[in-house]
Amino acid sequence: MNRPDPQEVSARMAERLHAAQSPWERRRLNARVALRRLTWRVVVGGTFALKRFLDIVISLTCLILFAPLFLLLALLVKLDGGPVFFAQTRVGFRGKEFKMLKYRSMIVNAEARLAELLAQNEKVGGVTFKMKNDPRVTKVGRFLRKSSLDELPQFLNVLRGEMSIVGPRPAIPREVEQYSQADRRRLLAKPGITCLWQVGEREGRVFEIGDRNAIGFDEQVELDVRYIETHSFWRDLWLMLKTVPAILFGKGM
Repeated sequence: MNRPDPQEVSARMAERLHAAQSPWERRRLNARVALRRLTWRVVVGGTFALKRFLDIVISLTCLILFAPLFLLLALLVKLDGGPVFFAQTRVGFRGKEFKMLKYRSMIVNAEARLAELLAQNEKVGGVTFKMKNDPRVTKVGRFLRKSSLDELPQFLNVLRGEMSIVGPRPAIPREVEQYSQADRRRLLAKPGITCLWQVGEREGRVFEIGDRNAIGFDEQVELDVRYIETHSFWRDLWLMLKTVPAILFGKGM
């Protein structure tokens, strides 16, 4: 459900205030304007506080419960050669950059080889980069990517407040530089581990799970904006639950 624009509400109240004749009427309308503004701030602030509380509880729980798995994956990546984690600069809420963590799934000099591979981008003319058989991916990395286990360290980003469990996936600076003004709307929310297009929810059906690889960049932006405009506590919980079967069936993350 779309929330009313507080600026439009305030503008309507200001028009009524201007039209009011008596001092009593002006005081009454002033009080109504102040109350509506306060109510809006409480509702919005409460929603963000609840979302942050949920992020902290879930990320802490996952980090504790899956600690043995985290250690095992770290050992596998280390045995494959190179550092365990890959920290990549991503663009977050309102354009603020941060280091997003992943288990390293590529060779050590992967970023340096990106330029020579851009010409083979499967998303021709697109903002994002995708390559089916990327030669930079290691053997262990292929398993991590297929199972989405390489994303698990991002619970640390969530705990630090740089990301949320649910929200638009964070883009790299190179992609954001190509954003149109409309595309930048997806930067109006804290980035997340999962989102609408990650689980393939395109039509808004409750049990809908689809193939995220079939969703182009423009539709990703559209779905991210839809999430930003309609997100709620219960919506976030349901998207988290849908992420599990999406991963199991190879359609998410």
